[in-house]
Amino acid sequence: MPVKTWKTHPAYFVLLEILKKKGAMTDTELFDALSEEYEDLGFKDFNELLMRLEISGKIRSMSLARGKRRIELVT
Repeated sequence: MPVKTWKTHPAYFVLLEILKKKGAMTDTELFDALSEEYEDLGFKDFNELLMRLEISGKIRSMSLARGKRRIELVT
């Protein structure tokens, strides 16, 4: 049975670090980058994470095309 270990940084912290390093990204690119660190993260959890960060004023999301969003860090 594999042993699960706790991550030292929460998912929102890693998401903000990715945006600081790479700049604005589409939601699918950001989800793929975050999924490399958190394999068990689902798209529903990812959207909830984005919503919480947008409400708190850390990120901004804009609609690009149908089903695509651009996520950028608020400075």
